[in-house]
Amino acid sequence: MDINFNYVHVTASERLEEFTNKKLEKLKQRYDWIVSAEVFIKKENTSVQDKGMICEIKLSAPGSNLFSSANEKSFEAAIAGAVDDMKRQLEKKKDKMIAH
Repeated sequence: MDINFNYVHVTASERLEEFTNKKLEKLKQRYDWIVSAEVFIKKENTSVQDKGMICEIKLSAPGSNLFSSANEKSFEAAIAGAVDDMKRQLEKKKDKMIAH
């Protein structure tokens, strides 16, 4: 699977890319029809210190593309949250594919 990383107001990090790759590879093993992924890692400047680290994931798959986003205290939590949301969406898509 081809994974593209985009950083907005954040310096590129190999550690975050490795963490994201591990999470997305698990999805790829389970759903082999995933074509590619685009990951956006952003830092939002807010006065609230609870959140502001954002991860958005866009997956290319047969049919329509899937999108998930998470806003958390740390990038790792945001990545995990976005991947969990994507997992739910992929499960729904798989159920629809089996039904047809």
